[in-house]
Amino acid sequence: MELKNKIIEAFASKFGGDGTLYASAGRINLIGEHTDYNGGFVFPGAIDKMIMAEIRPNNTDKVNIHSIDLDDNSTFGFNETDAPQQQWARYVFGVCREIIKRGGKVEGFDAVFAGNVPLGAGLSSSAALESCFAFALNDLFNNNSIDKFELAKIGQSTEHNYCGVNCGIMDQFASVFGKKDCLIRLDCRSLEYEYFPFNIDGYSLVLVDSVVKHELVDSPYNKRRQSCENVAKRLGIDTLRDADMDMLEEIKSDISTEDYMRAKFVIEEKERVLDVCEALNRGDIETVGRLMYETHRGLSKDYEVSCEELDYLNDIAKECGVTGSRIMGGGFGGCTINLVPDTIHDKFLKTVTEKFSARYGHSPKIYDVVISDGARRIS
Repeated sequence: MELKNKIIEAFASKFGGDGTLYASAGRINLIGEHTDYNGGFVFPGAIDKMIMAEIRPNNTDKVNIHSIDLDDNSTFGFNETDAPQQQWARYVFGVCREIIKRGGKVEGFDAVFAGNVPLGAGLSSSAALESCFAFALNDLFNNNSIDKFELAKIGQSTEHNYCGVNCGIMDQFASVFGKKDCLIRLDCRSLEYEYFPFNIDGYSLVLVDSVVKHELVDSPYNKRRQSCENVAKRLGIDTLRDADMDMLEEIKSDISTEDYMRAKFVIEEKERVLDVCEALNRGDIETVGRLMYETHRGLSKDYEVSCEELDYLNDIAKECGVTGSRIMGGGFGGCTINLVPDTIHDKFLKTVTEKFSARYGHSPKIYDVVISDGARRIS
């Protein structure tokens, strides 16, 4: 593996000898957008794009770390005042601090890391980095006594407390719990989860990155969240997890059209996640694809978080005969996730590249991804 060899060579050059290799994965979410803060379900999986690190205790109270991809070094201690200036190093520092805050043990170590998770495509490279180091430090210094859920929460708290991102738990959860050939239905209210086999012989998962991110004003995410909270309050429930369309129709005249549309999407999306799980259990890939298209339509028309470029990518997929396609992530740019029959894979890639380039003057980035294992020790 090219990535592994690159890390081994860099570690030997930087620190001499060798350490232990660990990895964690980026993630996709097949279906279930904007459901997390509404107490609903998400359906992520780890992918074969990863962050890998070689790590060795150094018998000091300092961390020496080298990022191959950024060609940058950082050294720091374990007190709050030791926080490094580099943003990338704060992810690792934050993991160390969050383990220590929870009563765990972290000692000095040397580390080299690199990754092949595409940046800016919504595949959560930061969660992969956090999960890789959380898993490694649990293994090296804590005899794996910290449970997996806590490892995911350590990554989430790192984002909150050291990187300025108030994220949910899904990204870190998928990176820690990921399992080859399986997707994970996570209940965002109870944090209960269940693995579902993702057997898609004859199909591929393809991400098409529009390479655009529209600058937004007036915090559209917060506005959508507020709409959902408005409707839940009017219904007398904590979150839209406990709402259905009949309940929403009863209060339609009492709420704004905008709030109605936002709630409609969330309620329907909650059911789509459950329907996709049932379809996968039946081996019914066509239904999975149809529901993906329904999610895209809802995100575009009801939740209004799409953009022209993403809608165009979705239209091309439909024209080419792609089984399922939708926006993946928060919206307003980024990528679509596509369930592509192998028989049209090459034709789809050629067509989407040519048509998108002709309209927008730049090519999309394309990534084939495979559902793989999450955080793990390699050697």
